[in-house]
Amino acid sequence: MSFLIFAFSVWFGNAALSRYRTKDTETSEDLGIIQTATLTLLALIIGFTFSMAIDRHDQRETLEEAEANAIGTEYLRADLLPNTSATATKTLLNEYLDQRIIFYSRQSNADLREEGLKSDKTKQALWNEVLPIARVNQSNTMALVVSGMNDVFNAQGYVQASWWARIPATAWVLMAAIAICANLIVGFGARNFKKNIVLFMIFPFVIAISFFLIADIDSPRGGVIRIEPRNLLELKNSLNPQNEAKASSMGTN
Repeated sequence: MSFLIFAFSVWFGNAALSRYRTKDTETSEDLGIIQTATLTLLALIIGFTFSMAIDRHDQRETLEEAEANAIGTEYLRADLLPNTSATATKTLLNEYLDQRIIFYSRQSNADLREEGLKSDKTKQALWNEVLPIARVNQSNTMALVVSGMNDVFNAQGYVQASWWARIPATAWVLMAAIAICANLIVGFGARNFKKNIVLFMIFPFVIAISFFLIADIDSPRGGVIRIEPRNLLELKNSLNPQNEAKASSMGTN
């Protein structure tokens, strides 16, 4: 879609606006200055936006790792609880881990809301499992367990916040406006547009590819470049050795 808009801008700049172009030297020099300035500005804007998208992508991957560490640490600290509570807490943490892995998969909004409700119920069950014991036994050991549970809940909140943090729509509109202006100027300055139309289409194609790459990186759930729950899956395999053995046997077959 963006390629068609930018290609049309180049064509319109040549077909409709080039008639106002004069052949004197000063006008050609002024046009060259304007083209250079506009293209430089567009390159800076695209580079800055791409850097912003990359930073947020890296942050999401870091937070996924932190969430896996928080769940794994709390799973180990659950052994500090009485036997019955320790078993129940580990079972709930396993369920919560499965729900967090599902969060990173491709889903519809309805499925995401349903999984979110399940995660909230599991978190409430985990807290209800730890809280009564913490009230009775207010020791440093129980403080570790409660602190670890808070870390698990906070990690989920940080991940969700990072997934909501996207490049603002206003920034996309302004960047698209600058790109359209740049394509108009390229078409306006084209001398042999009809003869070299394929050559002049390279510029809008490259800009469209740049926009696609930025949008893809900025979208953690969709697109080609996605955030994979590698650390959560590795934690799941370490907590359930039978899953890892099953996966290995399937890979061998």
